[in-house]
Amino acid sequence: MKVLGIDLGTRRIGIAVSDAMGWTAQGVETIHLKDEDVETSFPRIKELIKEYEITKIVVGLPKNMNGTIGPRGEQCQEYAQSLEKEISLPVVMYDERLTTQAVERTLISADVSRKKRKQVVDKMAAVMILQGYLDQHG
Repeated sequence: MKVLGIDLGTRRIGIAVSDAMGWTAQGVETIHLKDEDVETSFPRIKELIKEYEITKIVVGLPKNMNGTIGPRGEQCQEYAQSLEKEISLPVVMYDERLTTQAVERTLISADVSRKKRKQVVDKMAAVMILQGYLDQHG
């Protein structure tokens, strides 16, 4: 059972995929959105589902620190619902509080340049979201 992890941003979507056993997450790519229209990502996600034989999708849910869901979280929920209708696979949400900041700190401590961080932060955030989900539901 392979799982696809998604970190939804306004301009980019980070993608990660689990191994066949569902133990580890690996970063795959970053999808760049056209005109901030998240549904433009659907054709590429369909290709990745087929290529990696995906059976489930995990979308990061950016909750507020107090556990409530704000406008960005609502956008992620709407995206997950639209994606589930489009692909007919189960799509679940996973609390992603602070994943992007954790990735940024990790990259900064590894002395990765700002330009390179921008290129990999979304993909790495997707890895953290998916790995967290796999660890919790493995």
